[in-house]
Amino acid sequence: MSKELIRLRDLCMAFDDELVLDHINLYINDSEFLTLLGPSGCGKTTTLRIIGGFTTPTSGDVTFDGVRINDVPSHKRQINTVFQKYALFPHLDVFENIAFGLRIPKTDPESRRKVKLPESEIQERVLEMLKVVNLKGFEKRAVSSLSGGQQQRVAIARALALSPDILCFDEPTSALDPELKRIQQAMGITFIYVTHDQEEALAMSDTVVVMDEGKIQQIGTPEDIYNEPKNAFVADFIGESNIIDGIMRADGVVEIFNRRFQCVDVVIRPEDVDIVPEGQGQLKGTVTSVTFKGMQYDIIVDFKGFKWLIQTTDHCPEGARIGIKIDPDGIHVMKKSAYSGMFGDYSSFSEEYDELDDATLSSDEEESGDEE
Repeated sequence: MSKELIRLRDLCMAFDDELVLDHINLYINDSEFLTLLGPSGCGKTTTLRIIGGFTTPTSGDVTFDGVRINDVPSHKRQINTVFQKYALFPHLDVFENIAFGLRIPKTDPESRRKVKLPESEIQERVLEMLKVVNLKGFEKRAVSSLSGGQQQRVAIARALALSPDILCFDEPTSALDPELKRIQQAMGITFIYVTHDQEEALAMSDTVVVMDEGKIQQIGTPEDIYNEPKNAFVADFIGESNIIDGIMRADGVVEIFNRRFQCVDVVIRPEDVDIVPEGQGQLKGTVTSVTFKGMQYDIIVDFKGFKWLIQTTDHCPEGARIGIKIDPDGIHVMKKSAYSGMFGDYSSFSEEYDELDDATLSSDEEESGDEE
């Protein structure tokens, strides 16, 4: 069983009377890759800065290995941070950038005297870190001659050289997803990663913490977050979702587009919808938009004024009448929340698609309804 390393208890943070973190409770284990995921302004970077010691919370506690560290400055924590701007020293080569922290004398806990590391130990440690980040042979290179990804590797190596227990990443800009996971596993330490990119979070993390408006919306594995979202915000933020008002008629039975007995949100992922001939469909609708995405078509289908996104390898022309079938395992039911009704209808989905026209139902459809 993994050992708990960091715990945030009832953490609040306010700037100029604006609450940006609202009673955050979270624990982070040793050797865990944890990602703080959410849109800009959700509080993820503030949370990271509090963990790193760069910001003091307004209230609540931060503990490291069971010890409260609210007032411990960043340079005395066993936590290092790789920021968006890597802050490499342009006048030093790669070797000296990585060695910089190792050359600073450390206080011996017994004698209380400043002690320098032997040069041989510095040499060994730097070369080891270059190997870990796949920059072996780059030690004499000028950092200005490196690509952005290589500069990020130098920043990571410099942070790892000091043997921290936790390494934090504040929205790094280079795509090193597989490499970061490999480095984390090779070093056996905890990584805390901040991003707004859902694909990064799902690909690398052991645990994903989804945040919005200063609150934690859900904590879970990537599979849990994607397949079992707790509310409409999580369902919409993690991948594409069709989120519909529905009724729990009985265990395992959900009714939509009909009279309501009990309010729930129904989530159906676009890839879980099968297109069938109109007469064979559980629901029938009209295709209003088709976009080719390379691996699949993104199809917008109008069901009585509610537009769904369906991702399929089958092409359907605009204006076609189609039926759909949904496997029971593809339906996820959530309780109503403050986010209900805010997400999941693609009527106004204009970031990737053109303005969509409302589909007009024929008179016979209005009499019989689009459901069977």
